[in-house]
Amino acid sequence: MSQNDCPLCRRDAAEDVIWHNDRVRIILVAHDLHPGYTRVIWADHVAEMTQLQASARNEIMNAVWLVEAMQRKVLRPHKVNLAEFGNMVPHVHWHVIPRWEADPLFPEAIWASAPGRAPQAIQAWHEEKSRIDALLPVYREALHGALAAIR
Repeated sequence: MSQNDCPLCRRDAAEDVIWHNDRVRIILVAHDLHPGYTRVIWADHVAEMTQLQASARNEIMNAVWLVEAMQRKVLRPHKVNLAEFGNMVPHVHWHVIPRWEADPLFPEAIWASAPGRAPQAIQAWHEEKSRIDALLPVYREALHGALAAIR
């Protein structure tokens, strides 16, 4: 995949960018089942972490860890999943996904098929998701401020 074909090289106008500099962009992913899902994207078209210089690896990982810390502090998930695949888009990027025991796929990966849930469990998730959705603006602001303070 060339830079011209790479969806992560081209900034989508619809992206919800929380923060960026010349090397890293952090976006809030619009995902109905996974509020707070955040992606940390390295700016250059590089497929593997080991292709980055050590300082670049440190920079992107520090951003990933800061995203996780802000998710834990503000959104208070039960667990945070970190993933770096690049199978579909060979461009270094990290998925930082807060998870709650009530979410429709927990404990499975977010890409798994949803297990069956009782109506009470579905209702509990809707209530939890409403609470989380109300915190997303606070999360965005806290994350933006934390990133701006260290750069």
